[in-house]
Amino acid sequence: MDAAPPVPTGRSRRWRVARRRLLIGAGATVGSLVVGVPVALEYGRPSLVRWMLERGTGPTEIPESSLVWFELTRDGITLHVPKIEMGQGIHTALAQVAAEELRVPPERLTVVQADTARGFPASTLFTFGSTSVASLYTPIREAAAAVRAMLELAAAGQLGVDRRQLTAADGGFQIAGSDRRLAYTEVIAAHQGPWQEPGEQPELRPAGEFTSIGRSVPRVDFRAKLLGEATYGYDARLPGMAYGAFAVPPRFGAELESAEPGDAAGMPGVQQVVIDVEAGFAGVVADTRTRAWAAARALKVTWSEGTRVDTAALDRQVTAGDGVVLRREGSIRAALSRGRIVEADYRTPMAAHAHLEPLAALARVESGPAGKVELWVPTQSPESVLEDVHAALGEERDVVVHVTQLGGSFGRKGGQHLAVEAARLSAATGRPVHVGWTRDTDLRQAFYRPPTHTTMRGSIGSDGMIRGVEQHSAAGDIIWAVAGLPEPVRSLLGFDPGGLLGLFLPYDLPAYRLVNRREQLPVPTGPWRGLGLMPNTFALESFFDELAEAAGTDPLTYRLAHLRRGGEQEDRLRTVLRTAAQMAGWHESLPDGRGRGIACSGDVGTVVAVVAEVDLTGGRLRVTGIDAAVDCGLVVNPAGAKLQAQGSIVMGLSSALRESLQIRDGQVVSDNFDSYPILGMADTPPVRVTFTGGGDVPYGMGEPVVGPVPAAVANAIRAAGGPRLRSLPLRL
Repeated sequence: MDAAPPVPTGRSRRWRVARRRLLIGAGATVGSLVVGVPVALEYGRPSLVRWMLERGTGPTEIPESSLVWFELTRDGITLHVPKIEMGQGIHTALAQVAAEELRVPPERLTVVQADTARGFPASTLFTFGSTSVASLYTPIREAAAAVRAMLELAAAGQLGVDRRQLTAADGGFQIAGSDRRLAYTEVIAAHQGPWQEPGEQPELRPAGEFTSIGRSVPRVDFRAKLLGEATYGYDARLPGMAYGAFAVPPRFGAELESAEPGDAAGMPGVQQVVIDVEAGFAGVVADTRTRAWAAARALKVTWSEGTRVDTAALDRQVTAGDGVVLRREGSIRAALSRGRIVEADYRTPMAAHAHLEPLAALARVESGPAGKVELWVPTQSPESVLEDVHAALGEERDVVVHVTQLGGSFGRKGGQHLAVEAARLSAATGRPVHVGWTRDTDLRQAFYRPPTHTTMRGSIGSDGMIRGVEQHSAAGDIIWAVAGLPEPVRSLLGFDPGGLLGLFLPYDLPAYRLVNRREQLPVPTGPWRGLGLMPNTFALESFFDELAEAAGTDPLTYRLAHLRRGGEQEDRLRTVLRTAAQMAGWHESLPDGRGRGIACSGDVGTVVAVVAEVDLTGGRLRVTGIDAAVDCGLVVNPAGAKLQAQGSIVMGLSSALRESLQIRDGQVVSDNFDSYPILGMADTPPVRVTFTGGGDVPYGMGEPVVGPVPAAVANAIRAAGGPRLRSLPLRL
């Protein structure tokens, strides 16, 4: 018979994943370490930084029961994936991992998105930082192996044989010495009573016997997307649904002071006006989305002043200088007292996430203070949505978050406050309400990649080798908006954990000193793909090319010469550097006006090297090709991983060549892609990707590849005879 969905027991296992990304959990952890210890931090902060980068967010909680992951029915096996599908193909890769231990072809698994009622802990549902495969690779294999063992035990009982006589293959069991075969669906249909979990963890399949992992397979959501059947946040619908909209502040920092219905209440199609000044909310419900938007604009609202800051003022505020020391090696004073001195400073601007799908949410709130709340939301963090709705409507409510597919995110949908607004309107009207933003509202009412400023000073000895580097970096906050630490603790800690990614030179230097400064800006900033990885790598890898030029040495040779011998990370960097260079024909000559540039970085265990080729003839910058070598460990789905790498490279190119969010009078100037241009197909060069590495452990994909792209392009421009460009976007 069909198995009932599991009832969450509240128990969970904890699984440690090495090389994991530092993010919100790390910020919360260090909060307890910094209170009352400013003197100790002054001397111990570099060690604290190393500890945080090594430990990341700590262990991921894993459900105790394997049947939280898998549902067994007469139709087959359904995998409930806790990680969110944002276009990166994660449901396909994790289905391959599960299929490997179930001994079933991936296409025979049904894959669905888990909701918050399924029984997964919050840390497992949260999707961020290219950690989905790395963090769930072993837990899913173990859960799938346990389900296979359950089926095996049941099949042995049904057949009246010893379970050791059964061999699992192709979605069923074969009896040794017999032609008889029993499909999983037959075992499930004949099973009575609860499933019995194995007493011990079953043995996992050796890597040499893999048939699903390491193979390119079609995406599990390909057909639904091709036929328009996939449900995104904007597509979510319920019978009797209405549409909502609400007033938004005219500039950053403005707060709602008063609100009245004004002309909105009498407009065609308007069903209700909902005002709660204390909560800072004034909204409307109408029979169409267009009418809801129009009515929201007609509300009579008064806002406080807010900020009138502009881009130039923000850039002046983000200035590298005094700060906290995050790394010190050797004597930087002695190193910079002699030798050839090279100095430079670099800037990156604010940037939008520019995801294809604007924010949207659908809510259905039952009447009464304890009425059930159901939400359909495109979000990376269902638990954050659940907590926000509880805070708005009451902790006693039963809230379930159904996660739709996401039309892009890149950090923007780490929460999703439109779910709260949709829930407010649904609670007031007693019917389902869908809220969806326009493109201009989505661009103007967001948070953004913070601006950065980095100054570098290095010394080159008589042998051409680097004697030491001093680095001063400054940036707006990246993750503090969601880390939940009070400002006094943030100030005492002195740095933003999200800004650590890509912040350190990966080379072996006799002396190195890094001073970091975090700035509180009057505009909202937060996570953007890779957090600090791309802005930091742009500065560091551009400066390394400047040092190589001053030393009169080929940039590739110079990098290889400064990588420590015998270190695992350095050996992997050496391999990807050489591979990318070989792919691009690094040592082959180019015509005048053309050049190649190289850059590398590492993140979430993955190391990447990128070679960009540019053409400056005619006074116009054109990127003519990108070659990337990626070592992400074990590649679960080569085709999917390649597409992730190519997507990251294109996004990195867009940021390098086009994107710069402009603020004027406390408002975003850009309101659509005509005023915030991103890279188009016509300007996208051929992108070639090769994977090195291997082994039996997967690392992160997607985000790590974005890091070196702008630096590689800037270095190529210089190699082509162009100027040394030290600010993004790169313009001749």
